[in-house]
Amino acid sequence: MTPAQNRAPKVSSVLLCLCCIHAFFSCAVRLVAGQTSKPVFACDVDSDPSLAGFGFCNASLGVEVRVADLVQRLTLQEKVGFLVNNAGNVDRLGIPKYEWWSEALHGVSYLGPGTKFSSLVPGATSFPQVILTAASFNATLFETIGKVVSTEARAMHNVGLAELTFWSPNVNIFRDPRWGRGQETPGEDPLLSSKYASSYVRGLQQSDDGKTDRLKVAACCKHYTAYDIDNWKGVDRFHFNAVVTQQDLDDTFQPPFKSCVLDGNVASVMCSYNQVNGKPTCADPDLLAGIVRGKWKLNGYIVSDCDSVDVFYNSQHYTKTPEEAAAKAILAGLDLDCGTFLGQHTEAAVKGGLLNESAIDKAISNNFATLMRLGFFDGDPRKQLYGKLGPDDVCTPSNQELAREAARQGIVLLKNTAGSLPLSSTAIKSLAVIGPNANVMKTMIGNYEGTPCKYVTPLQGLAAVVSTTYVAGCADVACGMAQTDDAKKAAVSADATVLVMGADQSIEKEKLDRVDLNLPGQQSLLVSEVANVSKGPVILVIMSGGGMDVSFAKDNDKITSILWVGYPGEAGGAAMADVIFGDHNPSGRLPMTWYPQSYADAVPMTNMNMRPDPATGYPGRTYRFYTGPTVYLFGDGLSYSNFSHTLVQVPQLVSVPLEEGHVCRSSACESLEATNEMCSNLALDVHLNVKNVGRFSGSHTVFLFSSPPSVHRAPRKHLLGFEKVFLASQSEAQVQFKVDVCKDLGVVDELGCRKVALGMHILHVGDLKHALSVQIGSSGLSLSPPRHF
Repeated sequence: MTPAQNRAPKVSSVLLCLCCIHAFFSCAVRLVAGQTSKPVFACDVDSDPSLAGFGFCNASLGVEVRVADLVQRLTLQEKVGFLVNNAGNVDRLGIPKYEWWSEALHGVSYLGPGTKFSSLVPGATSFPQVILTAASFNATLFETIGKVVSTEARAMHNVGLAELTFWSPNVNIFRDPRWGRGQETPGEDPLLSSKYASSYVRGLQQSDDGKTDRLKVAACCKHYTAYDIDNWKGVDRFHFNAVVTQQDLDDTFQPPFKSCVLDGNVASVMCSYNQVNGKPTCADPDLLAGIVRGKWKLNGYIVSDCDSVDVFYNSQHYTKTPEEAAAKAILAGLDLDCGTFLGQHTEAAVKGGLLNESAIDKAISNNFATLMRLGFFDGDPRKQLYGKLGPDDVCTPSNQELAREAARQGIVLLKNTAGSLPLSSTAIKSLAVIGPNANVMKTMIGNYEGTPCKYVTPLQGLAAVVSTTYVAGCADVACGMAQTDDAKKAAVSADATVLVMGADQSIEKEKLDRVDLNLPGQQSLLVSEVANVSKGPVILVIMSGGGMDVSFAKDNDKITSILWVGYPGEAGGAAMADVIFGDHNPSGRLPMTWYPQSYADAVPMTNMNMRPDPATGYPGRTYRFYTGPTVYLFGDGLSYSNFSHTLVQVPQLVSVPLEEGHVCRSSACESLEATNEMCSNLALDVHLNVKNVGRFSGSHTVFLFSSPPSVHRAPRKHLLGFEKVFLASQSEAQVQFKVDVCKDLGVVDELGCRKVALGMHILHVGDLKHALSVQIGSSGLSLSPPRHF
């Protein structure tokens, strides 16, 4: 619609309209309240030369100068309008309204009012849910997906369908397998979660012109912190107080957020609903102003989870008045409220003497600085770096192929009896495809989803290769009554059977945690009865976010293969077929432990302790600390090939430098404080050879683990690094790890301080183990001569 066609009387609110066919696509424009329909952008000096007199519109000035100029022009009431996600317009300054809330967890989402789809852009690339992408253990892939998502977001922005601030990724630790939102996370390991966080954030944010002070879109790492209960047996996130030791906080829950800020330079951190040790996270000055803004130096804004301020006032009763709640949140370091609470109560808090206006200035300055870095105050976006992007840049063939490749790389082969997978597309003449998830569409894209470019269901993917017979076997994943007769009939006559089972958002999602770990309803009965009568290979496919107790299938010889496919995204069915028929050699590894049902029976979700307690029988959590039985381990995953590892070079001794007179030179110490002076350049190299000794080419993830000395209740084992390598059959490659002694071999003590554990560290690579002694040395760094193998 052109401006001439859009003649309208004066309007009383900020509108969005489509205008100006330009460079083969339309661009979005905003109408400022109280004006005629002439389209304007913030600081569009070409359209309104009078704006040139405003310092905040002068792009040649620094961000801080521009922000200061803007803030000093605003009234208190106008300032308050910029504390909420649905930020108000300021007519006299030519500033249109802005909606901060958009989502891009695994593709541009329609959740959040800042983004929508239309006939102009009917869908965007829907990548696998994060838990499956994390299973690829491919940091390059994490970043590449982020780049594609931000390109599609910018293209949608240019046609008025998206804003530029996206509240993703979710980097909480997947502490308990029942958590409904575990699917959104990179898993249970702090290192993997940190690598995912910083890589995806860089992909979203990094500007293609190389300018580090500019943002392509603004990412947000959430939910800070120790948030991993939604609704379990009557305990909900709005009322839960997470009692967390300082050791667990610094050792497990904080690292992904720290990496977001320090390594990813994320533009935002979102505080969570829950309390941590009696304080709402959005009202905790130590967590927000102290750590995120102070210690980590966040360059951006801190936002609340939606209605969190309202929650800690109305549900947690943390303050007596709403004005006190508003003041506490802002003074703690909160800059933006997703919701209306600060918009309603902040002005009264100032007038009541609970808050100085300067605190509001500080908060909105952080918000405006982010918008400055995005180019929001630089006028017409068509004249900026990403101005040529449009609908043709969304759902491109290469983007859709990346979604398929991401699913392929993440799919995990958990069991494979000889002669089962891969199936031969020529030998298999008929395939029975059974299960409540065998022909699903929306289930494949999980939550925080957008409209995908298209779907390929499991049935469609498999049917594109061989002739199939499909039987659902259950009315839905709840599977209240398994319909076994038709399913068994299909399996009896087929050359092979694929059962696609698992969960969906009715089983696990935001606001819904699981209460057990078994396959829902009568799914296991259906699987067992079908397997019993099948004449060929039986492949069980689990579609889920969390792990399942599939011990029955693991131990059943009639079930020849098990695959976990997470929620595999829009191309999930095609990726599954690629793996099942051998067009892709699986290389995914589990990013979380799969526990037996007995774990759920014995361990309450509300116990936040990571470390085991022998006195009570509490077994601890995640592979780093858990002492009980498992169904599958973190890092488990098979290939159609076999890979051998050989250590090439690694020292046997690291001597940590200490100054003369240090107390640990005269008395026995089990660890040393990891000071900057001591840790400088304290690193070692681990070189190893990896060979593909099988007949299939494929990728392989090389894990470097360490078991530290038993000091400070250290982890039993923890991940130091991972590398993904592609190897043709019978080829080999060298993989190198740079190990930072203080960061990678360090442990966190009971007070949350990082220490270097003295004594024997056992390095693990595959089946290999290598003893590395860390000892006190002279004043200079000393490594034993590298041991060559």
